[in-house]
Amino acid sequence: MDPQRFIADRIASLSASGIRRIFDLAATMKDPIDFSMGQPDFPVPDAIKTAAADAIAANRNGYTVTHGLPELRARIAQSLHTEFGWPVDDPARMNFVACGVSGALTLVMLACCNPGDEVIIPDPYFVSYPHLVTLASGKAVAVDTAPDYVYDPEKLSAAITPRTKAIVIASPSNPTGVVYSADQVKAVCEIATKHDLLIISDEIYNLLSFDGVPASPATIAPERTLLLRGFGKSYGVTGWRMAYVSGPAAIVGEMAKLQQYTFVCAPHPLQAACVAAFDIDMSEIVETYREKCALGANILREKFEFPHPGGGFYYYCRAPKNYASGSEFVEAAIKRNVLTVPGSAFSKHDTHFRISYAVPNEKLRAGCEILCELAG
Repeated sequence: MDPQRFIADRIASLSASGIRRIFDLAATMKDPIDFSMGQPDFPVPDAIKTAAADAIAANRNGYTVTHGLPELRARIAQSLHTEFGWPVDDPARMNFVACGVSGALTLVMLACCNPGDEVIIPDPYFVSYPHLVTLASGKAVAVDTAPDYVYDPEKLSAAITPRTKAIVIASPSNPTGVVYSADQVKAVCEIATKHDLLIISDEIYNLLSFDGVPASPATIAPERTLLLRGFGKSYGVTGWRMAYVSGPAAIVGEMAKLQQYTFVCAPHPLQAACVAAFDIDMSEIVETYREKCALGANILREKFEFPHPGGGFYYYCRAPKNYASGSEFVEAAIKRNVLTVPGSAFSKHDTHFRISYAVPNEKLRAGCEILCELAG
């Protein structure tokens, strides 16, 4: 028997995640300086952990309704009302609890893409964007955003065809950390409105922003914005896979229908715990990460070019000129026990590498100094 005969073409076209490859490598190394994983290094707030433990102890371990616990959806609705002024019971919108933003992205691509439909994504992009579009039988159209790492309106407009269905925007961005200004978000919304396109706004890092609340398409074009937010990065619970979606009821309803046959529902006790998250002030953690960002940046700027990180916890650095590619530099860093991710995991260009500075300060300082030594 030839096992390859049973593998679908859509899977054969996917490559393994460059991030996970480095993560697996880290498990085989002795105390590496690991800049590879986008995972917060701060402890989960006690109130959230206690709420999760209490829910488990109270036997809240079974299925929930597909859309999510009513009390969690109520807190989501109230939060969005406070931020955007949306009515908590607007029949045109629906809120939905998903299994991580990646799970939500999977559902929206499956719900919205017909074969051959095009979805515009920024280059560089989060690793899953092009692959999820492919899995949904769509075509990912990457628009180069260098050197500012936001959509240029002319390039964005030029990428639109009669098959274009949606535009993905991420602010703060992974891998660059760049935050769109209000005017830059407005430009994307105007183009989407002109061409009647859906805006998929990945806002997983919205609370980890260093310059106030980031501008959101949900403010400017709420009727065509699908808002994706999560708890993992902001509260340190990445392994819980907890997120929420808010958007046009017709689209979110179809995503919920798909969830019945895929993820079924988000984990019950963790949904209960996330209710508590809305009462926790994370501003102290955000300030800590602002300082951490400045610490590493001040070292790296001596040798590397990278955009200003306005949020998240990443530097997206251009490889030194004495290396043929970002991947070559990453390999050299591995030999010095420092793990980063090649830019080719996030881009069609192998010119950069990504650093996650969500590590203890002493490791951040030591790792950045080693990278500068390698740059020559």
